[in-house]
Amino acid sequence: MSRGSSAGFDRHITIFSPEGRLYQVEYAFKAINQGGLTSVGVRGKDCVVVVTQKKVPDKLLDASTVMHLFRITENIGCVMSGMTADSRSQVQRARYEAANWMYKYGYEIPVDVLCRRMADISQVYTQNAEMRPLGCCMMLVGMDAELGPQLYKCDPAGYCCGFKATAAGVKQTEATSFLEKKFKKKLEWTYDETVETAILCLSAVLSIDFKPSELEVGVVTKQESRFKILSESEIDAHLMALSERE
Repeated sequence: MSRGSSAGFDRHITIFSPEGRLYQVEYAFKAINQGGLTSVGVRGKDCVVVVTQKKVPDKLLDASTVMHLFRITENIGCVMSGMTADSRSQVQRARYEAANWMYKYGYEIPVDVLCRRMADISQVYTQNAEMRPLGCCMMLVGMDAELGPQLYKCDPAGYCCGFKATAAGVKQTEATSFLEKKFKKKLEWTYDETVETAILCLSAVLSIDFKPSELEVGVVTKQESRFKILSESEIDAHLMALSERE
């Protein structure tokens, strides 16, 4: 982007450029790619799965403390893409909102309501000069008593939507087109197919053969509606099944 087109208009978050763009919000979307990670979420027939890369930037770090999957309530989980510090702040807020809902109404917050609430909060950050948008993207998963498996995504601009499958991060475009092709062929997937499709998607767009320690997988199924983060041995079993299929 030449300095001429955005001259001065990217200094303030609350000022539109003559083309009607908010540059700071656009830069927040670019910040999501700073982490260098890609995440994928896929909804199956009676389950929903999120997969993300696990990169440990330093040999001295304790790998078990590096994570991008978070449990928000017993049954709702999320994967965060983008700046880690911003992600943790947003997860903390989501947990507060969910706990507040539980306290007020006596039942757990539905996934779509939580996502909309988080999107509303993000939207306020795009119109108040004292705050900046968060450089992260939140993908929420959970099981709805009426609607079944749910996969929602909300971005720094405050846009929130439900998805059959979605991706976020560096290779978002490639992953999305991969998933679109998969969904053309088949719509209803079993649990194993859903997990393996999500892993295959990441593997294909990044051209990497993953080791179990390089992935994080979170699942919610109809049988067990709790948000569960798979162990390395469980991920390994899925990777083995994938390599046998190929």
